[in-house]
Amino acid sequence: MDLIFLNRFFHPDHSATSQLLTDLALDLVARGHRVRVIASRQGYLNAQAGLAARESVLGVEVHRVWTSRFGRVGLPGRAMDYLSFFVCAMWRLRQLARPGEVVVTMTDPPLLSVLTYWVLAGRQVLLVNWLQDLFPEVAQALNVRGMDGRFGRWLRRLRDRSLRGAAVNVAISERMAERVLAAGVAASRVRVIHNWADAEAIRPLAPEANQLRREWELEDVFVVGYSGNLGRAHTYATLLQAAQLLDEAGTGAAPGTGQRAGPAIPGDAAGPAAVAAGAPLRPVMFLFIGGGVQWRALRGEVERLGLRNVRFQPYQERAALHLSLGVADVHWVSHPPGLEGLVVPSKFYGVAAAGRPVLLVGQPDGEIARLLADYDCGRWVAEGDGAGFAAAVERLRDDALLRGRQGANARRLLAACRT
Repeated sequence: MDLIFLNRFFHPDHSATSQLLTDLALDLVARGHRVRVIASRQGYLNAQAGLAARESVLGVEVHRVWTSRFGRVGLPGRAMDYLSFFVCAMWRLRQLARPGEVVVTMTDPPLLSVLTYWVLAGRQVLLVNWLQDLFPEVAQALNVRGMDGRFGRWLRRLRDRSLRGAAVNVAISERMAERVLAAGVAASRVRVIHNWADAEAIRPLAPEANQLRREWELEDVFVVGYSGNLGRAHTYATLLQAAQLLDEAGTGAAPGTGQRAGPAIPGDAAGPAAVAAGAPLRPVMFLFIGGGVQWRALRGEVERLGLRNVRFQPYQERAALHLSLGVADVHWVSHPPGLEGLVVPSKFYGVAAAGRPVLLVGQPDGEIARLLADYDCGRWVAEGDGAGFAAAVERLRDDALLRGRQGANARRLLAACRT
C-alpha cells in the first residue's frame, strides 16, 4: 500500500503529533508499505530549524516544504506559518498523489482536511482524516477572537463537508467520535483509535535506578511530574494552589508529629506506608519538563510567589523519555471541561506506559476521568480544588502500595487501549 501523510512536524521533532506520526510511519514501513510524509522544515520549538527538504528516515520518504518561520510567538505569525504550509503542502500533494493511494491528513495546521479534500477532488485517492482535535470548536472553547459567530460557523461547515467526503475519519476518543457523527458523518466512516505510547521503550523504572533523578537531585523528595507542552488548552491554577499549600506545610507534615498534614480525602484511610510510627514524610516537589505558553506564565507565578517546591526542566531527547517520565512518582494532567470531546492530552498514554498514577484536573464524567475510575489508575480532582489536589498528592505519597497498584493498572489500561 502507498500512503502519504500530511502534518507540519515529523521526526526528529519532539511535538506530540510528530512522535505519533513517526511511530506509525516507521511501523508501516516495517510492514512493507511505502510511506511518504509531507511536513514543514520547522521545528515545533525552533521555527528556524531548517530541516532537510528531502530525506529518508528509516525508509520513510520525507518531503519538507518551505514555510514562513514566525514560530509560536503570536497568533498573526502563526497564521502566516499555517497559510504558507497550506499553499506549499497542497502543491506538493498534487505532485505526489496518484489514483489508488491513501492520503492521511492530520490536524496541524487546523482545517488541513478542508484543503486536502478540495485539492484531491476527483483524483481517485482514498482520503483519511486522523483527528487529533476538532477545529474551530477548540478555538471557540479557548475564546480565540473571531471564531464565534458567522465566521466560526462557516469554518465548521467547510470542515464538516471535508469529513463527510473522506473515506474514513479516525477519532482519538469516543467523545470525539460522537461529535464527528453529530456533524453528519456516516457511522461507517468513523473509527475510534486511541493514541498510544511505546510500551516497550517506556517501561516502569524504580526511582533509585533513574539517573535523571540523581542528576536533578530529586532522590529524597516525592515528585509530582508534568511532561510536555503546557499550552493554551491547559490550566495550572489548581496545581499552583496545591503547591502553595504543600510549600507552606514544609515537608507536608505537621511540625514535630511526623504525621500527615493537610485536608483528608473522604473515604480514604492512610495507607500502610503512612502509619509507620514516627516515619519522616518526604517533601513534595512539583517538576515541569517541557515548555509552552502557559509553562512560561507558570514559571513567572512560581517566582512571584517564591515557591520552593516547584522546579522546571526543558524538553528531553526522545531517547531519554523513559527516564524523564520515570522521574516522577505521580503525574498530573490538565483537561479543562470545555475541551471534552475536542482534544485528548496525548501525554496521558506516556504516563501510563511509565507505570505511574495520574492526577487529573478536569471534568468528573470526562473521558480520562472515566478511564481512571474504570482501571483504578489515578484520581480526578475538580478545577479550582487546590486543597483536594494537595490531599490526593499526600495520599499517594504516603501509600506505596496504592502507588504501585495504580501504576500497574495504568500499564493495563494502555494495553487495553491498543487492542
